[in-house]
Amino acid sequence: MARTSKRLAQAVKLVDPSKAYDAKEAIDLVKQLASAKFDETVEAAIRLGVDPKKQDQQVRGAVVLPHGTGKTARVLVFAKGDKAKEAEAAGADFVGDDDMIQKVSQGWFDFDVVVATPDMMGSVGRLGRILGPKGLMPNPKTGTVTFDVARAISEIKAGKIEYRLDKAGNVHAPIGKASFDAEQLLANFYTLMDALQKAKPAAAKGTYFRNVALSSTMGPGVRVNAQRVAPVGE
Repeated sequence: MARTSKRLAQAVKLVDPSKAYDAKEAIDLVKQLASAKFDETVEAAIRLGVDPKKQDQQVRGAVVLPHGTGKTARVLVFAKGDKAKEAEAAGADFVGDDDMIQKVSQGWFDFDVVVATPDMMGSVGRLGRILGPKGLMPNPKTGTVTFDVARAISEIKAGKIEYRLDKAGNVHAPIGKASFDAEQLLANFYTLMDALQKAKPAAAKGTYFRNVALSSTMGPGVRVNAQRVAPVGE
């Protein structure tokens, strides 16, 4: 049985498990509880009122956080010709076509996000079994399959994140670092929630935001009042 560290045990005592905090109050508390020796990531966990088993109730997309994530993503671009040159000029960390596909197939993963031009997807598709389980497969829904590679790279470098419904009906996404100002984290959080609201499937019925919680990498979860973060009319 796993033991709870003294640091985490002390942090848990500061959280009222029966209370759903306002977003600003929750963020202040999460920042207070982030006491690790490194700059912890602050993550949002949102349980949605959808059925993840139904294809017409899937939630997936991407959004650019106004204050970024605190981490500069390493971008791999599968492109050739002028588009490869465009990707290099736009600041892609790695660019290639068949040579990069071969490298990845051999177990190389020194990148965080993958972008591909549509004409490369026939070849990139062979990496589905490798990239798919890691959530790295390019997808038009997240803007990572595009001929506008310069824009895609710019958005990723600026703090674009992807979100995707898991098998339990939850979405997990980073909203910044514990070192961010509370106002920056709050703006990022509301930007994510707005994106999720816009991505609400037409087939979803009832309450959409069922449960919302914020936490830092090594800290306990802090429940957020889901009704206070939902847009008017939710």
